[in-house]
Amino acid sequence: MQKDGRQIARENGVRVLRALHRFGWLRTRDLAALCWRRWASRPSGPLDVGPTLPTASAVRMTQRTMRRLRDAHLVIVGQGPDGSVIYALSEGGARALKNAGASATSGKDLVRGFSAAYYRHRLISNQIAISGIVQGFRASTEREIAQGLWLGGEAGILGKRPDVLLRNGGQLFFVEVEKSRKNAKDYKALLVWLGRVLQDSTRRDGPQLLGPGQIWGRVIFICRPAFEAKLRRDLSSAGWPHQQVDALTSFNSALYSLEDTLFS
Repeated sequence: MQKDGRQIARENGVRVLRALHRFGWLRTRDLAALCWRRWASRPSGPLDVGPTLPTASAVRMTQRTMRRLRDAHLVIVGQGPDGSVIYALSEGGARALKNAGASATSGKDLVRGFSAAYYRHRLISNQIAISGIVQGFRASTEREIAQGLWLGGEAGILGKRPDVLLRNGGQLFFVEVEKSRKNAKDYKALLVWLGRVLQDSTRRDGPQLLGPGQIWGRVIFICRPAFEAKLRRDLSSAGWPHQQVDALTSFNSALYSLEDTLFS
């Protein structure tokens, strides 16, 4: 039986609320790319961490849905430092999801104010997670990871949590958005962590740092060229053969702008 317009509108609204619950906040174009696009049931090729671009019709559908949700007081609206309109769950939206069985909370504190650096970092992380989901990967968003709602829990894996985790079956892809320069302590900790991961990924009896049936994919860095050059140089100095660096890590400095965009 064909669905009527009201039922379709309700389903669209619930889909948007669930997305805001998972991500914390999203822009119109992010919601359009995520909620009005057919997701692959499984990945059909290598992971592409580039942004998923919505169609014009998807943006129009999202805009209509967001107007309905705003009128119903189910979402709250904020503005990013670049002028983008962003949406989060209101108290009413959180209650609606709780009634549907999700332990949702209002996102009012998420859109009250934040730095341009935080905004850009979360924006890129959200886009990467959306891209992975659309391609058929299972994703843990930056918000879910920050809440400990991922396979590494609060403690992380060897004390480290990624910005986004993407999974294809048991294969794990750690995504790191290196927007700003790490201080010396954090950078040294990253080198030590990568060394432990390399050892674990090459164990003949399988990884010991991960759960049963899980294996290391890649540690993917979204970063500036200078960060890639320094990390490659320091890993080589630590004794890593180039082929091992390329097998465990990948770098991309062209897909996303890491600069803060501010409107006066």
